Amino acid sequence: MTSDTLLTADGISRRYGARFAVHDLTLTLRRGEVLGLLGLNGAGKSTALQMLTGVLAPDTGRVTLGGFDLARDPKRAKRVLGYLPEVPPLYPEARVDEYLDFCAALHRVQASLRAGVVAAAKARCGLTAVGPRLIRNLSKGYQQRVGIAQAIIHDPTVLILDEPTAGLDPAQMHEMRELIRTLGAERAILLSTHLLTEAASICSRVVIVHHGRMVYDAALNHGAYRLALELRAAPPRATLAALAAVVDVHDFGAGKFELEVNDFDRAAEAIGAAAAQHGWGLRELKVGDSALERTFLGLTRDHTEAST
Repeated sequence: MTSDTLLTADGISRRYGARFAVHDLTLTLRRGEVLGLLGLNGAGKSTALQMLTGVLAPDTGRVTLGGFDLARDPKRAKRVLGYLPEVPPLYPEARVDEYLDFCAALHRVQASLRAGVVAAAKARCGLTAVGPRLIRNLSKGYQQRVGIAQAIIHDPTVLILDEPTAGLDPAQMHEMRELIRTLGAERAILLSTHLLTEAASICSRVVIVHHGRMVYDAALNHGAYRLALELRAAPPRATLAALAAVVDVHDFGAGKFELEVNDFDRAAEAIGAAAAQHGWGLRELKVGDSALERTFLGLTRDHTEAST
């Protein structure tokens, strides 16, 4: 395993009775990658994440984190791992500072270093101003940020995030995705999501799991992402083409356009702001079929047989 390969799953499987929840899953994750784990409900994503984080032991196969075998050397393997479950492990009655100090202690950060470590995690996650507040009084978005802060409190090189934007409003989703992008520049991140738009926006690579098996593993072509746009007072095509994250514009007349973009969040934000500023009259902005969506639907067409 090269020094930049931070997570390896080698043929891991988990069965319940005669049925495989995950069968012969093999993947690698390198520093600087944000890998999206996609699949229908019941495809085996949650079981796979539980094996990759050491919550479940695989029946067969091997997981290594930072070069350490998760089964044979779990303490050292888990020191390089940060994990955010779908339901963040928060203590609502604790203050943010108290909770993060407790998490640092659990990760055996020296007492003399904890204040600095907590301050750094809060700054990274945009939590500096809410340190004295009770977690239960924070918005859902800020609670998710606290969940990520506990996952990075010990400065891990691998982050595994299960549905990190679940339950967030659009503005909170945008902020969370920006945070994940920033963290992914220096770590290896694996995130599970049901949202193809999310994967297309922030992931550099995706894996699709179906019936417990990996059926797709490839880098993303971010230029293949499309938006359908309809405006009451349409500007020139060149004006739309100059907006942030827009790669190309197809003008169908009558105020209808198809935009090829390389960043969904940035493009949607730029379109909305420009429409409001210039009085274009935004009638419709929706996601068009993307290459990822077509691939996903093609590979999971027999969804009625998906496992649980």
